Amino acid sequence: MKGTLIKVSGPAIVASGMRGSKIYDVVKVGKLGLIGEIIKLEEDKATVQVYEDTTGLMIGEEVVSTELPLAVELGPGLLTGIFDGIQRPLEGIKDLHGDFIATGVSLPSLDRKKKWEFNAVAAKGQQVTGGDVLGTIQETSHTLHKIMVPPNVSGKIINLKSGTYTITDVIGILDDGTELKLMHEWPVRKARPVKKKLDPELPFLTGQRILDTLFPIALGGTAIIPGGFGTGKTVLEQTLAKFSSADIIVYVGCGERGNEMTDVLTEFPELIDPRTNQPLMNRTILVVNTSNMPVAAREASIYTGITLAEYYRDQGYNVALMADSTSRWAEALREISSRLEEMPGEEGYPTYMATRLAGFYERAGRAQCVGSEETFGSVTAVGAVSPPGGDFSEPVTQASLRITGAFWALDTALAYRRHFPAINWALSYSLYWDQVKKWFLENVSSEWVQLRVDAQTILQKDAELQEIVQLVGLDALSDQERVTLDVAKMITEDYLQQSAFHDIDGSCPVDKQFKMLNLLVDYYDYGLNALNKGMNLTSVIENPLKDEISRMKEIPHDEAGNKIDDLRKRIQEHLGV
Repeated sequence: MKGTLIKVSGPAIVASGMRGSKIYDVVKVGKLGLIGEIIKLEEDKATVQVYEDTTGLMIGEEVVSTELPLAVELGPGLLTGIFDGIQRPLEGIKDLHGDFIATGVSLPSLDRKKKWEFNAVAAKGQQVTGGDVLGTIQETSHTLHKIMVPPNVSGKIINLKSGTYTITDVIGILDDGTELKLMHEWPVRKARPVKKKLDPELPFLTGQRILDTLFPIALGGTAIIPGGFGTGKTVLEQTLAKFSSADIIVYVGCGERGNEMTDVLTEFPELIDPRTNQPLMNRTILVVNTSNMPVAAREASIYTGITLAEYYRDQGYNVALMADSTSRWAEALREISSRLEEMPGEEGYPTYMATRLAGFYERAGRAQCVGSEETFGSVTAVGAVSPPGGDFSEPVTQASLRITGAFWALDTALAYRRHFPAINWALSYSLYWDQVKKWFLENVSSEWVQLRVDAQTILQKDAELQEIVQLVGLDALSDQERVTLDVAKMITEDYLQQSAFHDIDGSCPVDKQFKMLNLLVDYYDYGLNALNKGMNLTSVIENPLKDEISRMKEIPHDEAGNKIDDLRKRIQEHLGV
């Protein structure tokens, strides 16, 4: 279907003669074949958001509809890949056109020439349905890629052979003539089907003490990280990508500054995965759409990312999706909406922004995957939010709050004090605690729940006492209250504070977290007991072992148990308990 360009307004263009087109059909615009997507239809006119720079387009140029929705290619070769918001391979573009993406560039998302060793596990004559595994490919050294029957496809295998294939070669045929290949396509705006969603009962372990202890997120859960400029959103998301319990990482840089994405692109290939001792990129997919790239592709990037994540979920992997940031995505919605002259909502955002956000986050979850075999996988979605001036009452933050289950609020005051992660423990919360606490009780310690309550109680008392100190001064407090302030400071500085760039402290396993926090809470009880037995306040607070306590976080993980137990005995001797 062909039409004619009659209007250009930034990334939005209007074409006439498009009667019979469908919403979200992909079109090619002009002589260069710029890629776009139909987002509005009125009589024979189609409004298209173009994913490339529209500079130079002229009225009267041809607009050709592919009559297909925007889709991504799914198959081996995704891992280690770096794509733009519509899954164009950036490394391939760089090899052909240099460091800048030329207008109208189009390359296949996956390498058509690379050959893969396919090992068939299904047999001739077998009845298969969507999600069934046909065979496997060793995609990277530690990731087995399962070649599955595409969803909504079923039949009897009449031919399937192991061998060396490219992704476009036919590896098998079904009885209805359907050709099976190593890759298939899937529309990005349509969620991949599952048999059923499962309750969020297992924790998504992050290696960050403040998150795992106070504000845990479930496997397949959703969380947002709102914070002003410089509070560490990007660093925290990159830390989660490096050290979380996910099998596969999909990192979407949505409208972020180019220098931040450059850091990601240079650091990830050099970073060694602590679980495999291989480069972290071997289990990572990067979707990059920096702030100077076309705004419409930014809107598509998070759908591209979540579709890639769902594909690996269907193979039985636990996938973590990092969206950095959803505010930039919402700004793209706002800009396109204004071009369409739609009625604006709060602060100019389109009235459907919350619905679009909900549609994105609802695609996360832990699920039983489609297919004859019982396979379970998950997509855990963590979105950064960049509220202007750190104002959490702005529309994107508030819309995200109503949808997601964990709220990790970054605090500008903590960031200015160089306390990272700069998560405000008074504002943050998690709705997953009641579901995941059983796992902590069974796998970490039966004392975990009470220990968490004790730590939160100390922090709450500290907040109350700080208000008194600001009014009447420190001397108005009792000795017991002074000990509370002292231990609360130790918990915040020696436990909640964590260096993302330290070889040991960058990630902390939960058994070490328990040992550390248990010692700090017990230290509080030891100090109060020592006061009751007549020890003076100075001897309790100026404990020479406090330096060793502050360095617990730097103890190698395999040595932490014995060394912390030894430290506890010396503290007990010093305080006479």
